[in-house]
Amino acid sequence: MLSDYHRYRLYEILPGLSIWLTLILGISLSFIRPLWMIYFILVFDVYWVLRVIYFSFYVVLSWRRFRSATKNDWMSLLRKEFPKWEGIKNAVFLPLYNEEWGVVKMTLEAIKKSTYPAEKIYIILSGEERKKEHWEKIKEQALKEYGGVFADLLCFTHPANLLGEIPGKGSNIHSAEKEFKKYVDERGWRYEDIIASVFDIDTIAHPQFFAHLNYMYCRHPHPERSSFQPITLYNNNLWESPSVLRIMAFGTTFWMLFSLARLDNLVTFSSHSMSFKAIVDCGGHPKDIVSEDSRIFYLCWLRYGGDYEVTPLYVPVSMDTVRDDSLIVSLKNLYFQQRRWAWGTEHIPYLLWRFRFHPEINRLKKLKLVFSEWEGKWSWGVVAILITLLGQLPLWVAGNEVRQSALFFNAPHILQNLMMLAMLGLLTSAVMSMLLLPTRPETHPRFKYLFMVLQWVLLPVSLVCFSSIPCIDAVTHLMFGKYLGFNVSIKKRS
Repeated sequence: MLSDYHRYRLYEILPGLSIWLTLILGISLSFIRPLWMIYFILVFDVYWVLRVIYFSFYVVLSWRRFRSATKNDWMSLLRKEFPKWEGIKNAVFLPLYNEEWGVVKMTLEAIKKSTYPAEKIYIILSGEERKKEHWEKIKEQALKEYGGVFADLLCFTHPANLLGEIPGKGSNIHSAEKEFKKYVDERGWRYEDIIASVFDIDTIAHPQFFAHLNYMYCRHPHPERSSFQPITLYNNNLWESPSVLRIMAFGTTFWMLFSLARLDNLVTFSSHSMSFKAIVDCGGHPKDIVSEDSRIFYLCWLRYGGDYEVTPLYVPVSMDTVRDDSLIVSLKNLYFQQRRWAWGTEHIPYLLWRFRFHPEINRLKKLKLVFSEWEGKWSWGVVAILITLLGQLPLWVAGNEVRQSALFFNAPHILQNLMMLAMLGLLTSAVMSMLLLPTRPETHPRFKYLFMVLQWVLLPVSLVCFSSIPCIDAVTHLMFGKYLGFNVSIKKRS
């Protein structure tokens, strides 16, 4: 019988094993049974074309909702429909490491300019003792310029080298939440009346964001049983970023648009909001893992016996791409960012392990949750490689006997037609990227719009090099127990 340690290690191996088996079998069958592999590729490409059409439909649907939501006067609606809105308190957690004051200032300035009253928002800046000198300067500047702007501006320091922690955003937030809880308890506030928003420090909230968030919170029948997930744009430094970074940034936004519209596989990602009661009930954002932004959803889902959801917010927040002054460094930053996101594979063994302690949750709900997480990581790791590389391999290595078959003769034409249909997804991406593009800075010439369209020819290479390979890297580390720490995404603006 397996010990608990070996059982958990088995769970950690399985996601990576499923990806590696797919790739190894694909290569092996291309040489041993090329005809079988050709059949598989044809069937898989048909399936993927249908997935692309399905994906494009929901992206367009979500974009229409986004356009509508940003035009509403949510503050007027909030005042009109929910007279008790003033009883709600908003706390915004802003963990930082080594970011420049200009980045922090833009984030605070955006919150200050919200249509929601700034004097009703509590700002929690949380710096690192590891960067004490830098943190002290940021804290002094923040208090000097914004000390009287918000309901309160709290500055907490995350101690260094605490036992049981992974240095990074999760442990920083966890520490700040504990300190803020003391602040709340001293004033006797109800946790249910506090909306906690956890932002990356480079997050620029849309002027309507907090009004929309409070409206949706007041409208929800059980807001303490829901997280609230906005659309994530990467518009802050998009025009200055290299093409590959722009493509991958838009890809993340499209994935979020798709997930918001579908709902059934929606999990919190990056900047999100939730009731402070849920945070307290589940022990706060985890301090010992990398993917704390999505793990908090799973913690709440298990804590409430599966009675927890994510409510979509179609008013966006905007962040930075991982741009650096050097192209090579920018691409390196992108690779490590994608690998860190793919490290979310660690949720799969966690869920498989925790499910047995929650017999009250329906088995079908458990299966659906873990399948969504697992299938997402499997697709992330293998689809681009299957379509661009393995899809051609059996045609290259097939022997004369196979080459004489009708299937071999027709396969290239069928694959070409399927790829033409799949180009609809590429066309949708190009059009949507132009619709989501921020206003062109005057320092950039008009003809750069052309590059914004032509950049999509780089998509196949980008998906293999900066999506599939980082994902395979992450799941392979997990397979062999080589656990990744939190790497800080360096981001620069012109």
